[in-house]
Amino acid sequence: LGKCLLSPIVLAAYAYNRSLSELGPGGRTEGEPGVLCQLFTFLMAFFGLVPTLLLLAMALECWLSLGHPYFYRRHLTRRLGAALVLAAAGLCALFCALPLLGFGVPMQYCPGTWCFIRMAGGTPHQLVFPVLYASLMGLLVLAIGACNVSSMRHLYGMARRQPRRGSPPATAPRMEELDHLILLGLMTALFTICSLPLIIRVYTGAFAADFNEDADLRALRFLSVNSIVDPWVFIIFRTSVFRTFIRRVCRRLNSRKTTLKGPDPGGD
Repeated sequence: LGKCLLSPIVLAAYAYNRSLSELGPGGRTEGEPGVLCQLFTFLMAFFGLVPTLLLLAMALECWLSLGHPYFYRRHLTRRLGAALVLAAAGLCALFCALPLLGFGVPMQYCPGTWCFIRMAGGTPHQLVFPVLYASLMGLLVLAIGACNVSSMRHLYGMARRQPRRGSPPATAPRMEELDHLILLGLMTALFTICSLPLIIRVYTGAFAADFNEDADLRALRFLSVNSIVDPWVFIIFRTSVFRTFIRRVCRRLNSRKTTLKGPDPGGD
């Protein structure tokens, strides 16, 4: 949804060879963001924060289902999940609308096709919102990382669980848990790498007064990369071809491990 709403605005700016502030009403004076630039800022902030909250909800669900299955079975329902999604979207919309009310300054970035909150060079009143935004993102990253690491620990324990007596050695790793473990680890690493540059950039610009538009753009591009690459990671690493490849690698490693161990000295 974020890509469908933001991409036409960028394509229109390239098609007409004009900046976002020049396309919409307002923003005729230099340095003044127009209505379209302000809308772009709101959408960038909103669709940067909402998926993070949804990822946290998914990480919490995964952690509860693996670590606290009885609590998960008794208290978590589809109706509660839908209510949490709507509540998260509403709270994010209210929070990201603060720059439109004066808490934070929308800023147009070179080459005129990006608009986001000013991360440096403003007054302390104007820098309160980006600091709050980065702090909230940082807390969400830490919470998601903690939940996913705990879930991966549970999955690893399930994969290492010994099979029943008489099962063939190739079935020792629980393959379904191993698939989820690899996918969860990749998505956690990708999300953390793409989110940290924006958080670091906001704190650097706010407290060190480092106004660097190129560094701001790099942080925004990292944030955009996550929403582009994450679905492809999920699609590719959930295919049957990749899962078959992982199974073959695990069986090869398991058979080599069994060969290196050799026969039991006790004659078993």
